Amino acid sequence: MAKNGVNLTMFFLFIITYCYWESHVKLADFITTSPNSIHLIKDIFILAGQSNMAGRGGVIERNWDGIIPPEIQSSPGKILRLGGDLNWEDAEEPLHADIDVNKTCGVGPGMAFANALIDGDPRRFPVVGLVPCAIGGSGIDEWSRGGRLYERLKRRAAVAVERGGEIRAVLWFQGERDTINITDAESYKGKLQRLYIDLRTDLNSPLLPVIQVALASGEGSYVEKVREAQLGIQLPNVITVDAKGLQLQPDGLHLSTQAQVQVGEMMAHAYTTFRLLSLVTGD
Repeated sequence: MAKNGVNLTMFFLFIITYCYWESHVKLADFITTSPNSIHLIKDIFILAGQSNMAGRGGVIERNWDGIIPPEIQSSPGKILRLGGDLNWEDAEEPLHADIDVNKTCGVGPGMAFANALIDGDPRRFPVVGLVPCAIGGSGIDEWSRGGRLYERLKRRAAVAVERGGEIRAVLWFQGERDTINITDAESYKGKLQRLYIDLRTDLNSPLLPVIQVALASGEGSYVEKVREAQLGIQLPNVITVDAKGLQLQPDGLHLSTQAQVQVGEMMAHAYTTFRLLSLVTGD
């Protein structure tokens, strides 16, 4: 009887200690500060698409103004990016500077997205890892399975996971290029759905969330046709935020810095709402 009493006491002490540890200690307290350490657990998000994801906020006539609003400030040790050299480093704008190398990059939605996650729940998101993959001017055909952009995304995603963490979602902002001719616009929905299915298969995550942006602008006359395709995607766990009506740069194509902040925050809200609903429903 005495032995059972000791065992029960030890059990309850363990429970109390664990509850205290869980409620007071952050995961970040138990990881090395080296961004490339295999022990660094990261919530990983893939950033893919074309120029508005790569970031043209603040870029006028190929020059970036360098303005960094509070919503996109760097957060050393908490927000990381996988660089072009496949090493993790502290993230700062422009996120795609060494990825979309043939264009001038400015502010995109990625940093605002990551900061919104951390500000909303710092214990749930101690370290956010961003994997920039977007390329300005790329059409949906260039993102098809087996193509250069698709395969590079796969390689970068694989490296990101190998070095600690889990891919939580793909953030997708693309389609402006596919508004130029009616054939591309009409075939866009099928190709986009195929892309999402292929990515989920190749990233070994059949229900991987995709947070996509419905276009605010386009390079051609068929913006509404492409928007209709984006808004009509009916795959599970594909969530759409709408950029229509947000402020554009003087070129009439790219989102302004403040609009990019808004898109990033909308994507973060969409993702956290999705996660909350998933927890409630048990999906």
